[in-house]
Amino acid sequence: MKFLCDVHISYKVLKYLKTIDEASLHINEILDKWYTSDKAISEYADENDFVVVSKDADFVNSYFIKQTPKKLIKVSLGNISNVQLIQIFKTHTQAILNLEPYAHFFVELGVDGISTIVDK
Repeated sequence: MKFLCDVHISYKVLKYLKTIDEASLHINEILDKWYTSDKAISEYADENDFVVVSKDADFVNSYFIKQTPKKLIKVSLGNISNVQLIQIFKTHTQAILNLEPYAHFFVELGVDGISTIVDK
């Protein structure tokens, strides 16, 4: 499972995600870097089977209204440290990896844990 980290996701988080799949990327490494539009990020992710990881609520709206990006992890944890965020990813890695067979899914990592919506 490849991850595409949006601009506000730290490279430290990306480094952890690369332990899951070395092909994972940060938006600052591709396309128009931090200038890349949400639409372009979604299209790239969908075309290349990436899971978008973002703090941006616009992706949630796009997921539910336009069904893109097809695979989305929304980080809704406020201003926490990278160490804390990585620990939360580690805690929920297996649950996230279990979603790999699905064509569409939405995961929200929030203060109350993890919520998942899967479109079979």
